[in-house]
Amino acid sequence: MGEVRGSFIIQNEADIIMAEAGYIARDKIRQVETSGLVDTGAVMLMLPQDMVEMLGLPVWRKVIVTYADERKEARDVAGRIRIGLGDRFMFTDCIVGPPLCEPLIGQIILEALDLIVDPGKQTIGPRPESPYLPLLKMK
Repeated sequence: MGEVRGSFIIQNEADIIMAEAGYIARDKIRQVETSGLVDTGAVMLMLPQDMVEMLGLPVWRKVIVTYADERKEARDVAGRIRIGLGDRFMFTDCIVGPPLCEPLIGQIILEALDLIVDPGKQTIGPRPESPYLPLLKMK
C-alpha cells in the first residue's frame, strides 16, 4: 500500500462572494488546482504558506499542531476557502504550513464531503452508498 493523493481546487471564499455580487469578474477569483496527500491521521486541511499568500487568505488565529513525531508547533489558521474534490465542495479554513510543503487533506474534509480512502487502490472518492451527494450522520 502506498500514499493516497487527491486532486482538488482551492478558491478564495471572499472572491467568490465578490463575484456573485457582481463586484469582480468570475475569472478574477483567486484559485489554485493542486494535489495533496490524503492524511487520515490529520484533522484539518494544511496548505503551504506560499499558496495561502497567493490566494490572499487572511490569518484568523493560531493553533498548536502535533506532528507524527510528536513535535508540537504553533501554526496560523487562514481562510476562508472553498475546496472542491470532484463534484463535491465545502467551505473551510486551513492550517498554514511551511512554504512549499505538500498540502494535506485531513479528516474534516473527508467527513464533510463523505469521501473514503482506498489505500490498496491508492484512490479517494465518494462512498458507494452515497455516489451523488454526501451522506452525513446527524446523531
